[in-house]
Amino acid sequence: MNNRLKKVFSYERFIGLRYLRARRKQTMISIVTLISIAGVALGVAALIIVLAVMTGLANDMREKILGTNAHIVILPASPDDKIEDYHEITALVSSVPGVISSEVFIYSKGMIRRGVRGEGVVIKGMDMADSGPVELQHAMVHGKLEYLVELPQTQQHNTAPLPSEGVILGIELARHLGARIDDVVTILSAEMTLTPTGMIPRARSFRVVGLFETGMYEYDRSMAYMTLETASRLLGMPDGVNGIEVRVEDIFRSERIVEALRDKLGLRFWIRDWKEMNRTFFAALKLEKIAMFIILTLIVLVASFSIISSLTMMVMEKNKDIGILKAMGATNEGIRKIFLVQGMVIGLFGTGIGGTLGCLISWIADKYKLIRLEGEVYYVSYLPFEIKLTEVLIVCTASLLICLLATIYPANQAARLDPVEAIRYE
Repeated sequence: MNNRLKKVFSYERFIGLRYLRARRKQTMISIVTLISIAGVALGVAALIIVLAVMTGLANDMREKILGTNAHIVILPASPDDKIEDYHEITALVSSVPGVISSEVFIYSKGMIRRGVRGEGVVIKGMDMADSGPVELQHAMVHGKLEYLVELPQTQQHNTAPLPSEGVILGIELARHLGARIDDVVTILSAEMTLTPTGMIPRARSFRVVGLFETGMYEYDRSMAYMTLETASRLLGMPDGVNGIEVRVEDIFRSERIVEALRDKLGLRFWIRDWKEMNRTFFAALKLEKIAMFIILTLIVLVASFSIISSLTMMVMEKNKDIGILKAMGATNEGIRKIFLVQGMVIGLFGTGIGGTLGCLISWIADKYKLIRLEGEVYYVSYLPFEIKLTEVLIVCTASLLICLLATIYPANQAARLDPVEAIRYE
């Protein structure tokens, strides 16, 4: 028991903590110590906030991309070809272990018009046999996905007949067109039709039966969904589809399923998973995250120089005390521990304050969506924050390690001090 008490209340710890509370004539040392703590706290908080932003942005972008795109896409090897035997292909795809579903689609670009307003649009025809994509159902803000198959009763009071085919628009696209539910829009496809007056684009009128919002401006601004049969009539593709979308159980092991699909389907198809299709984007985010971590670590390093300065000043100030302690029997290791305790206390306080502040700011900023972004410029409407415990632990551990290394030089200088020289003129 006595040994434990000696260990807990050791003189090195007592003196080290006592030195941090400067007396009146040592006010400058106390100020430098507070600056050191503030520097460490600022560096740790900045690191945690930036890492939370980069992690939140990457995860949010991945969720949005996977919410509007398939995990794996199968397309014909030649862009001009189409898949005609898609019933057999989807059966083969569904037989691969790990595949949840496979859905065919028709995909093309065109023009959408309402009155005098016109916008470019991406036309996508979906197979509605299983009520359509679940992700799109969750993104609906007005109307229902089922209205593409069975049109709802109109809410309009005019007598003009409405088109018998429905379309679902992105909310930003509808806003630019000034379109609302039950409005009529005209879609022109890039496919041309031969008429007595020459070649003209295919055009059909549609009734707006729904609006969706994914949170990604690029999709909400350009996408128009319709049934597979409607899209085939508009685009003149009665016998085939453009591609097949595949959903898998584990999105992080999608490359294994891609290899299995390539073995089954051969070189006839172009098969890519979500990682490969967005490799450049996620690689850029990862590189930026690493770069920001390195750059902001310099803040902690700068704070560590303040620790070196404050402890070196303290060693110079405490020459007499160190000499007396050594004359009373204190060892070099004991003197070294006194200043190591001071450095670690500065590091612990700075890291604790910075870690708490960084996590708190990140949580508040994400919960209340404090940082808004322009959807037309960025992919997202606000800056997301996501705190990962492992990243917080890495930052705090690195900060404590830097603070510990910063105390080594002044602690060694104090330990080497000759007690005779320190108290000769006292």
